[in-house]
Amino acid sequence: MKSGTIGWSAIVLLLLVFLLGPIVLVVFFSFGSNPLIGFPMGQPTFAWYRKLVADTGFHSAFRISAIVAVATALFATAAGTAAALALDRMAPRLARSITAMVSLPVMLPPLVIAIGIVVLFVRGFSLDLGVPVVVLGHVLVTQPFVILIVLSRLKSFDWSSVDAARDLGASPWQSFRLVILPQISAAIVGSALIAASISLDDFIIASFTLGGGNTISTFVWGKLRTTLDPSINAIATVLLILTVVCAGLALRLTRYRG
Repeated sequence: MKSGTIGWSAIVLLLLVFLLGPIVLVVFFSFGSNPLIGFPMGQPTFAWYRKLVADTGFHSAFRISAIVAVATALFATAAGTAAALALDRMAPRLARSITAMVSLPVMLPPLVIAIGIVVLFVRGFSLDLGVPVVVLGHVLVTQPFVILIVLSRLKSFDWSSVDAARDLGASPWQSFRLVILPQISAAIVGSALIAASISLDDFIIASFTLGGGNTISTFVWGKLRTTLDPSINAIATVLLILTVVCAGLALRLTRYRG
Protein backbone atom coordinates (compact mmCIF):
# COMPACT_ATOMS: atom_id res chain seq x y z
CA MET A 1 0.00 0.00 0.00
CA LYS A 2 1.36 3.41 -0.94
CA SER A 3 2.26 5.87 1.81
CA GLY A 4 -0.21 8.41 0.38
CA THR A 5 -3.06 5.92 0.66
CA ILE A 6 -2.11 5.12 4.25
CA GLY A 7 -2.03 8.83 5.07
CA TRP A 8 -5.47 9.50 3.63
CA SER A 9 -6.87 6.41 5.36
CA ALA A 10 -5.50 7.68 8.67
CA ILE A 11 -7.09 11.10 8.11
CA VAL A 12 -10.47 9.52 7.31
CA LEU A 13 -10.20 7.34 10.42
CA LEU A 14 -9.42 10.35 12.61
CA LEU A 15 -12.38 12.25 11.14
CA LEU A 16 -14.69 9.29 11.85
CA VAL A 17 -13.45 9.11 15.44
CA PHE A 18 -13.93 12.86 15.83
CA LEU A 19 -17.45 12.78 14.37
CA LEU A 20 -18.77 9.53 15.82
CA GLY A 21 -16.74 9.28 19.03
CA PRO A 22 -18.98 11.56 21.14
CA ILE A 23 -22.12 9.71 19.95
CA VAL A 24 -20.60 6.33 20.79
CA LEU A 25 -19.58 7.56 24.26
CA VAL A 26 -23.09 8.87 24.96
CA VAL A 27 -24.58 5.45 24.23
CA PHE A 28 -21.73 3.68 26.05
CA PHE A 29 -22.05 5.70 29.28
CA SER A 30 -25.85 5.31 29.34
CA PHE A 31 -25.24 1.67 30.33
CA GLY A 32 -22.59 2.39 33.00
CA SER A 33 -23.22 2.37 36.76
CA ASN A 34 -20.77 5.22 37.42
CA PRO A 35 -22.94 8.29 38.24
CA LEU A 36 -20.08 10.67 37.38
CA ILE A 37 -20.12 9.84 33.64
CA GLY A 38 -16.52 8.86 33.20
CA PHE A 39 -14.07 6.00 33.17
CA PRO A 40 -14.23 3.51 34.69
CA MET A 41 -17.90 3.28 33.74
CA GLY A 42 -18.62 0.56 36.32
CA GLN A 43 -20.80 -2.47 35.88
CA PRO A 44 -23.23 -2.63 32.92
CA THR A 45 -26.69 -1.60 34.06
CA PHE A 46 -30.12 -0.51 32.83
CA ALA A 47 -30.68 1.55 36.00
CA TRP A 48 -30.61 4.90 34.16
CA TYR A 49 -33.24 3.72 31.71
CA ARG A 50 -35.40 2.51 34.62
CA LYS A 51 -34.96 5.94 36.21
CA LEU A 52 -36.02 7.52 32.95
CA VAL A 53 -39.13 5.34 32.73
CA ALA A 54 -40.11 6.42 36.25
CA ASP A 55 -39.55 10.14 35.55
CA THR A 56 -42.92 11.86 35.03
CA GLY A 57 -41.15 14.91 33.61
CA PHE A 58 -39.71 12.76 30.82
CA HIS A 59 -43.16 11.27 30.17
CA SER A 60 -44.61 14.74 29.66
CA ALA A 61 -41.71 15.88 27.47
CA PHE A 62 -41.92 12.73 25.34
CA ARG A 63 -45.69 13.16 24.90
CA ILE A 64 -45.34 16.80 23.80
CA SER A 65 -42.48 15.93 21.42
CA ALA A 66 -44.55 13.11 19.90
CA ILE A 67 -47.57 15.40 19.42
CA VAL A 68 -45.43 18.13 17.85
CA ALA A 69 -43.56 15.69 15.59
CA VAL A 70 -46.72 13.98 14.32
CA ALA A 71 -48.55 17.28 13.76
CA THR A 72 -45.51 18.75 12.01
CA ALA A 73 -45.21 15.71 9.75
CA LEU A 74 -48.90 15.82 8.80
CA PHE A 75 -49.15 19.56 8.11
CA ALA A 76 -45.74 19.91 6.45
CA THR A 77 -46.37 16.88 4.24
CA ALA A 78 -49.83 18.02 3.17
CA ALA A 79 -48.72 21.57 2.40
CA GLY A 80 -45.40 20.52 0.87
CA THR A 81 -46.96 17.90 -1.39
CA ALA A 82 -49.57 20.37 -2.65
CA ALA A 83 -46.82 22.94 -3.29
CA ALA A 84 -44.67 20.38 -5.13
CA LEU A 85 -47.57 19.39 -7.38
CA ALA A 86 -48.17 23.04 -8.22
CA LEU A 87 -44.47 23.77 -8.82
CA ASP A 88 -44.10 20.77 -11.12
CA ARG A 89 -46.74 22.17 -13.49
CA MET A 90 -45.23 25.67 -13.59
CA ALA A 91 -42.75 27.09 -16.07
CA PRO A 92 -39.23 25.96 -15.06
CA ARG A 93 -37.85 29.45 -14.45
CA LEU A 94 -40.78 30.47 -12.25
CA ALA A 95 -40.69 27.15 -10.40
CA ARG A 96 -36.99 27.56 -9.63
CA SER A 97 -37.54 31.07 -8.27
CA ILE A 98 -40.41 30.01 -6.01
CA THR A 99 -38.52 26.92 -4.82
CA ALA A 100 -35.56 29.12 -3.85
CA MET A 101 -37.86 31.42 -1.88
CA VAL A 102 -39.65 28.64 0.03
CA SER A 103 -36.23 27.10 0.85
CA LEU A 104 -35.06 30.23 2.68
CA PRO A 105 -36.06 28.94 6.16
CA VAL A 106 -33.60 26.07 5.72
CA MET A 107 -30.73 28.45 4.96
CA LEU A 108 -31.44 30.97 7.74
CA PRO A 109 -30.10 30.48 11.30
CA PRO A 110 -32.72 28.78 13.54
CA LEU A 111 -32.37 31.65 16.02
CA VAL A 112 -33.58 34.12 13.38
CA ILE A 113 -36.48 31.81 12.52
CA ALA A 114 -37.45 31.48 16.20
CA ILE A 115 -37.41 35.24 16.77
CA GLY A 116 -39.42 35.81 13.58
CA ILE A 117 -42.04 33.26 14.65
CA VAL A 118 -42.44 34.90 18.05
CA VAL A 119 -42.74 38.37 16.48
CA LEU A 120 -45.25 37.26 13.82
CA PHE A 121 -47.50 34.78 15.59
CA VAL A 122 -47.25 35.95 19.21
CA ARG A 123 -46.89 39.71 18.81
CA GLY A 124 -48.58 40.12 15.43
CA PHE A 125 -51.42 37.58 15.63
CA SER A 126 -51.66 37.55 19.46
CA LEU A 127 -51.33 33.78 19.70
CA ASP A 128 -50.31 32.32 23.04
CA LEU A 129 -47.04 30.46 23.30
CA GLY A 130 -47.61 26.72 23.24
CA VAL A 131 -47.70 23.57 21.14
CA PRO A 132 -49.60 25.12 18.18
CA VAL A 133 -46.95 27.82 17.76
CA VAL A 134 -44.17 25.22 18.02
CA VAL A 135 -45.88 23.20 15.29
CA LEU A 136 -46.17 26.28 13.07
CA GLY A 137 -42.46 26.95 13.52
CA HIS A 138 -41.49 23.36 12.76
CA VAL A 139 -43.73 23.27 9.67
CA LEU A 140 -41.95 26.40 8.45
CA VAL A 141 -38.50 24.75 8.59
CA THR A 142 -39.52 21.23 7.49
CA GLN A 143 -41.85 22.05 4.60
CA PRO A 144 -38.96 22.88 2.19
CA PHE A 145 -37.60 19.35 2.68
CA VAL A 146 -40.99 17.89 1.80
CA ILE A 147 -41.29 20.08 -1.29
CA LEU A 148 -37.84 19.14 -2.57
CA ILE A 149 -38.28 15.40 -1.96
CA VAL A 150 -41.74 15.18 -3.56
CA LEU A 151 -40.71 17.50 -6.39
CA SER A 152 -37.72 15.29 -7.22
CA ARG A 153 -40.07 12.30 -7.44
CA LEU A 154 -42.46 14.20 -9.70
CA LYS A 155 -39.65 14.98 -12.14
CA SER A 156 -39.72 11.32 -13.24
CA PHE A 157 -43.51 11.00 -13.02
CA ASP A 158 -45.37 9.94 -16.18
CA TRP A 159 -48.24 12.39 -16.49
CA SER A 160 -49.67 10.47 -19.43
CA SER A 161 -51.18 8.03 -16.93
CA VAL A 162 -53.17 10.91 -15.44
CA ASP A 163 -54.34 11.99 -18.89
CA ALA A 164 -55.44 8.40 -19.59
CA ALA A 165 -57.42 8.32 -16.34
CA ARG A 166 -59.13 11.60 -17.20
CA ASP A 167 -59.99 10.28 -20.70
CA LEU A 168 -61.64 7.28 -19.03
CA GLY A 169 -63.89 9.56 -17.01
CA ALA A 170 -61.98 10.01 -13.74
CA SER A 171 -62.49 13.27 -11.90
CA PRO A 172 -59.46 15.36 -10.82
CA TRP A 173 -59.78 13.99 -7.26
CA GLN A 174 -60.05 10.40 -8.51
CA SER A 175 -57.01 10.91 -10.74
CA PHE A 176 -55.02 12.17 -7.78
CA ARG A 177 -56.20 9.46 -5.36
CA LEU A 178 -55.99 6.49 -7.72
CA VAL A 179 -53.14 7.42 -10.07
CA ILE A 180 -50.83 10.09 -8.66
CA LEU A 181 -50.91 9.27 -4.94
CA PRO A 182 -49.99 5.56 -5.21
CA GLN A 183 -46.98 6.39 -7.37
CA ILE A 184 -45.58 9.13 -5.12
CA SER A 185 -46.67 7.65 -1.76
CA ALA A 186 -43.16 6.44 -0.89
CA ALA A 187 -41.74 9.95 -1.34
CA ILE A 188 -44.60 11.42 0.71
CA VAL A 189 -44.11 9.01 3.62
CA GLY A 190 -40.34 9.45 3.47
CA SER A 191 -40.60 13.23 3.58
CA ALA A 192 -43.05 12.97 6.50
CA LEU A 193 -40.53 10.88 8.45
CA ILE A 194 -37.77 13.40 7.74
CA ALA A 195 -40.03 16.22 8.95
CA ALA A 196 -40.76 14.24 12.13
CA SER A 197 -37.06 13.58 12.80
CA ILE A 198 -36.18 17.26 12.32
CA SER A 199 -38.99 18.21 14.70
CA LEU A 200 -37.78 15.74 17.35
CA ASP A 201 -34.26 17.18 17.25
CA ASP A 202 -35.17 20.87 17.35
CA PHE A 203 -34.25 22.86 20.43
CA ILE A 204 -34.07 26.55 19.51
CA ILE A 205 -37.54 27.01 18.02
CA ALA A 206 -39.13 24.89 20.76
CA SER A 207 -37.40 26.81 23.56
CA PHE A 208 -38.59 30.14 22.12
CA THR A 209 -42.19 29.18 21.35
CA LEU A 210 -43.31 26.43 23.74
CA GLY A 211 -44.02 28.56 26.79
CA GLY A 212 -44.85 26.02 29.50
CA GLY A 213 -43.78 22.39 29.53
CA ASN A 214 -40.91 20.71 27.72
CA THR A 215 -40.06 18.82 24.60
CA ILE A 216 -37.36 16.16 24.89
CA SER A 217 -34.66 18.62 23.77
CA THR A 218 -35.65 21.35 26.25
CA PHE A 219 -36.07 18.71 28.97
CA VAL A 220 -32.46 17.59 28.44
CA TRP A 221 -31.29 21.20 28.53
CA GLY A 222 -33.10 21.75 31.83
CA LYS A 223 -31.48 18.68 33.37
CA LEU A 224 -28.03 19.75 32.18
CA ARG A 225 -28.44 23.04 34.04
CA THR A 226 -29.30 21.36 37.35
CA THR A 227 -27.58 17.98 37.38
CA LEU A 228 -25.43 15.69 35.28
CA ASP A 229 -25.97 11.95 35.46
CA PRO A 230 -26.14 9.09 32.94
CA SER A 231 -29.94 9.42 32.67
CA ILE A 232 -29.17 12.31 30.29
CA ASN A 233 -27.18 9.87 28.17
CA ALA A 234 -30.16 7.51 28.24
CA ILE A 235 -32.44 10.30 26.96
CA ALA A 236 -29.92 11.14 24.22
CA THR A 237 -29.73 7.47 23.24
CA VAL A 238 -33.54 7.21 22.97
CA LEU A 239 -33.64 10.39 20.86
CA LEU A 240 -30.77 9.10 18.71
CA ILE A 241 -32.59 5.83 18.04
CA LEU A 242 -35.83 7.62 17.13
CA THR A 243 -34.02 9.99 14.78
CA VAL A 244 -31.96 7.28 13.09
CA VAL A 245 -35.01 5.04 12.61
CA CYS A 246 -37.04 7.90 11.08
CA ALA A 247 -34.19 8.99 8.82
CA GLY A 248 -33.37 5.40 7.80
CA LEU A 249 -36.95 4.61 6.88
CA ALA A 250 -37.21 7.91 5.01
CA LEU A 251 -34.08 7.24 2.97
CA ARG A 252 -35.27 3.74 2.15
CA LEU A 253 -38.75 4.87 1.13
CA THR A 254 -37.47 7.72 -1.01
CA ARG A 255 -34.99 5.34 -2.65
CA TYR A 256 -32.07 7.69 -1.98
CA ARG A 257 -28.91 6.49 -3.65
CA GLY A 258 -26.48 9.22 -2.65
